Amino acid sequence: MAHRVKIIAEIGVNHNGDMTLAKKLIDEAKKAGADYVKFQTFKADSLVTKTAEKAQYQDLNYDSDESQYMMLKRLELTPEMHKDIISYCYMKNIEFLSSGFDIESLDLLATLGQKIFKIPSGEITNLPYLKHIAKIAESIILSTGMANLNEIKQAMNILESNGISQENITILHCTSEYPAPFDEVNLLSMETIRSKFNVSIGYSDHTKGIEVSIAAVALGATIIEKHFTLNKQLQGPDHKASIDPYELKAMVKAVRNIELAMGFATKEPTKSEIKNKFIVRKSIVANKAIKLGEVFNTNNLTVKRPGNGISPMKWDEIIGLKAIRDFNKDELIEL
Repeated sequence: MAHRVKIIAEIGVNHNGDMTLAKKLIDEAKKAGADYVKFQTFKADSLVTKTAEKAQYQDLNYDSDESQYMMLKRLELTPEMHKDIISYCYMKNIEFLSSGFDIESLDLLATLGQKIFKIPSGEITNLPYLKHIAKIAESIILSTGMANLNEIKQAMNILESNGISQENITILHCTSEYPAPFDEVNLLSMETIRSKFNVSIGYSDHTKGIEVSIAAVALGATIIEKHFTLNKQLQGPDHKASIDPYELKAMVKAVRNIELAMGFATKEPTKSEIKNKFIVRKSIVANKAIKLGEVFNTNNLTVKRPGNGISPMKWDEIIGLKAIRDFNKDELIEL
């Protein structure tokens, strides 16, 4: 297995500001086999103006007339809530991550001991943010929803010039729509990103279901991030575009199977194949009774299983030779 894919169960704001719900989500992510749970850390006053509109998907998925500011204000996690969540993750033996959406939140996460920092897609063109995160992170996961190659290049240049080495950056392909249409996923762009920037790649999946995440692993993703909820019918902006515990468990199992199936780049018979080799391959055998000294020809020879005699690849060499003894029909030919 070339690498173990890191699976991030993106709780985001699906805790709805409720610590009991947050802990239940952590429990279910752990049961499903996720490596990380990830939250979102922000101060609404630093993230959005009071007059900013909600995104269309937020309006569709969230039955409320409140503004984006008021929605986010209600979903903020306090420093004390962060500490409680981190302690709970430690107790449950699952890694904690959170995406910081403003510089104050980045500093809070650094103070709480976070070393890996995820840059949300919306911050890829935020120069002050990029410069700051590069100075406090040990490694970075860069999400690229809505970005083109030039914007990714600019962000990479800023991160590297401010102290993050290329080998410590993983770029996630992403389509920033909730849910993302299948015909806009463009998974093949993962390979373009990998070859263009010579980095590890991953996929932040906003599609319905789990099949696109599984395909991304087959294409070389080293990180899979997927929004996760206990119930898609819960009130909140992201629940409907998330997967439930049953789906998360199925996705983790499928990803681990794909990891095993990827194997190595060599092409040789595997250990389990060897025992079948002589059963399913064929040998040159007598097509009818052949007498000592009779010349082998296309009428008295044929090819049949098993494959523990002379290979049919030697057919042209055998035709025209003489039989060294009598052969019964279906008997393996010997020289």
